[in-house]
Amino acid sequence: MLSDNNSMASYRKGIDWITLLLYVLLVAFGWANLYAANYNPEAGAQFSFGSEYFKQLVWIAISLICGGVIMLSDSKVFVVAAWPVYVFSLLLLTVVLFAGKEVYGAKSWLMIGPVAFQPAEFTKIGTALVLARIMSRYGFSFTFKSYVRLFAVILIPVAYILLQNDTGSALVYFVFLLAMFREGMTPHILIIGSLCVGVAIAALLLDAPPVLIAVSLAGFVAMHMLMARQQFTWGAPLALGIGVFVGAALWAVMTFILDKPLLEDYIILAAMGASSLTALVLKVVHRLHGLVWLLAYVWIALAMAFGTSYAFDNILGDHQRTRINVLFGIEDDPLGAGYNVNQSLIAIGSGGLVGKGYLGGTQTKLDFVPKQTTDFIFCTVGEEWGFIGSAVLIIVYVIFFLRILSLAEKQHSVFSRVFGYCVAGVFFFHFTINVCMTIGLMPVIGIPLPFFSYGGSSLWGFSMMLFIFLKLDTDRNFLIR
Repeated sequence: MLSDNNSMASYRKGIDWITLLLYVLLVAFGWANLYAANYNPEAGAQFSFGSEYFKQLVWIAISLICGGVIMLSDSKVFVVAAWPVYVFSLLLLTVVLFAGKEVYGAKSWLMIGPVAFQPAEFTKIGTALVLARIMSRYGFSFTFKSYVRLFAVILIPVAYILLQNDTGSALVYFVFLLAMFREGMTPHILIIGSLCVGVAIAALLLDAPPVLIAVSLAGFVAMHMLMARQQFTWGAPLALGIGVFVGAALWAVMTFILDKPLLEDYIILAAMGASSLTALVLKVVHRLHGLVWLLAYVWIALAMAFGTSYAFDNILGDHQRTRINVLFGIEDDPLGAGYNVNQSLIAIGSGGLVGKGYLGGTQTKLDFVPKQTTDFIFCTVGEEWGFIGSAVLIIVYVIFFLRILSLAEKQHSVFSRVFGYCVAGVFFFHFTINVCMTIGLMPVIGIPLPFFSYGGSSLWGFSMMLFIFLKLDTDRNFLIR
């Protein structure tokens, strides 16, 4: 394909060497810290062929080989292969449900001889390719049919992964909404998503009734402001009055006539239902604008508050509830659910400003931090390299993310741009959640740190996504569809 020196030179010039260099730096520094996490000063031999750091070297070599093959491929191959890769990855997820290996409560691994791999890491590649292909089709626009297709592509693997009890890996897929937003998706979806997160956290901290009341009152205030701007000032008070009347009547009937006390949650929801119906009638009669979206926001928030409280009490396991309570300071379990995070914080804090030096981490050497080579690899950085080393690493990651986004914006092809945004979103989500897990700002949900955490599946998945985008970037001036 590259038959002469001129074409080879042109090809080399098209590769973004800065991004490739950042990748190599992160992989190399990640392996060095993995070695440090396994280092035992009392052992006679400091390099074992059966150790995690040796296996990681093998995974790195395989990643580079895969990257080389990808870079020598034709960019259009990834357009053609999008659906086959996606469907094949779903087939692997199906096999996992029946023949998967359970690790730390998640049945998400397949065994091929002595090698275990996680299909969910590769499904992200297929999902990103399919989303890019759909949105790069000629004449694409965000219609109802398009939303159904795009959300189906995202939610099908999410459902499979949730059935494997791997919530952390499932959450990653929602970062693909950022790529959709870049291509013109309505901002209402991102606003609703942010609203759901905020309401869910509030419901966990305060329980459902106070949050339902707060959402309802906020909805009435917004409704009044919306109607007042359209010269209809008495509409919101009328809806509020009817809602209060229905709620009070329901409570009185259930308490004094049927002698069956009704929960506060249901009274509030019934009152809001009556108010919403009143508001919709007023919207039709007086031709009010914007009321449907407002009511959609309110009811999604109400459903999230009620659903979060119900799921927390009736669906989550005891250990999951304990982890959430420890995270928000509701419970204190330093020897149980909070042990990993506490030990991680001790390790990071002990590093101080400049750290204890490479291979000098005592918390690391004495195995105080469980899963230190996977979920908590960042605490090795904090202990041995200190605040300065951790800050430098974070800066390198941020430059890496911004570089990918910058390259994505330069793409002439929508396919390449969408895929670039998907890659940046996946990397940023993993980085943010993993670091926040390590310092106790997020619950421990098993999210690896890109290029640092031990494991072939995650390293291969991250590397392949990056190299596919770098290959697409070599043809940034051409239309790939």
